[in-house]
Amino acid sequence: MSPCPCGSGSEYDACCGPLIRGERSAATAEALMRSRYSAYALVEIEHLTRSLHPQSRDDHDEIAAKRWAEQSQWLGLEVCSVEQGGPEDEQGQVEFIATYKNKQGLQRHHEVGHFVRHEGNWYYLEGSAPKLETQQRASPKLGRNDPCSCGSGKKFKKCCGA
Repeated sequence: MSPCPCGSGSEYDACCGPLIRGERSAATAEALMRSRYSAYALVEIEHLTRSLHPQSRDDHDEIAAKRWAEQSQWLGLEVCSVEQGGPEDEQGQVEFIATYKNKQGLQRHHEVGHFVRHEGNWYYLEGSAPKLETQQRASPKLGRNDPCSCGSGKKFKKCCGA
């Protein structure tokens, strides 16, 4: 028995294995997303194609997907958030970060996956970039001529701002 690549903590044959082999359908959008990550990690391209929504299959490039899967060392999956996508829902979103290593080094694929239920089964419809949150400064910005916040007594531009 081997652990599932999706990082759920379950054994592969009790987690993503049956979905990838087509023995059962995913109960939730998150389960389908995890199985798709595992399919990349195990180069199970047929599952990636089969789990695409029918309207999204026209522009799917199996050769490119296989190349990406084979040329990457899949290091882990982090599920950031899940909106809807439960057993009773018709659509859902799963934000995730897939970490992998390739010729260019360590990479992070951050995506919001959009899933829909079609004819009783969950399908991956499309992905989009996550919305970045604007960070607001809690304290006023130091000017170059303000005293340095480290307490040295020097101007910021001559101390920590140099």
